[in-house]
Amino acid sequence: MATSHVDPYHTSQDTRRRVLEMAVSLREDRTGGSVDYFLALLQDRLPSWLSLLHDLSRRIGKGSVSDNLLPVAQAGIDYYIDIQSAALPAFTSPKVTVRFRQAVRDNDLGPRTETAPLAAYLTAEQGLGRVRPDADPEASARLLVAGCFHRAYIEMFMGADAGPAREASAREIIRELRLEPAAVRPA
Repeated sequence: MATSHVDPYHTSQDTRRRVLEMAVSLREDRTGGSVDYFLALLQDRLPSWLSLLHDLSRRIGKGSVSDNLLPVAQAGIDYYIDIQSAALPAFTSPKVTVRFRQAVRDNDLGPRTETAPLAAYLTAEQGLGRVRPDADPEASARLLVAGCFHRAYIEMFMGADAGPAREASAREIIRELRLEPAAVRPA
């Protein structure tokens, strides 16, 4: 099965460019440094996060699906801990929030930016029989991202000891997606 591979460097640079364009549009009439801090952090962290997601295309048919997704879940938890802590003070104004939403749309940086490469990976693995045929790659991608976001949210508000360690949480997220056929699924 031929798959297209995404150049991680190009993806990173393109994402940085789009976040910078978004930052410029949000800076008009801005009121404080929290938005600047959030955008700087987003420009630093988002490209690496997306590169990791796109790099899954290089793992199709190699290793186990669960082993391939584990570093993604771990990185997702770390990414969301960093981003959420900066986002909260930046979005205290409804005006900033509305402008941010529009800037995200204008720069094509919405939720599909994260879930599309995950879903594409899962679809390709499904085609190889390494993901259950009844699994929904799109929904599974959203659930993986949501699990990472939730774990980060709990840690941010309740502390790191409020649940399993990050690595254990990542393992739980992947395990409970139950993507691999029963004969392949790790215990």
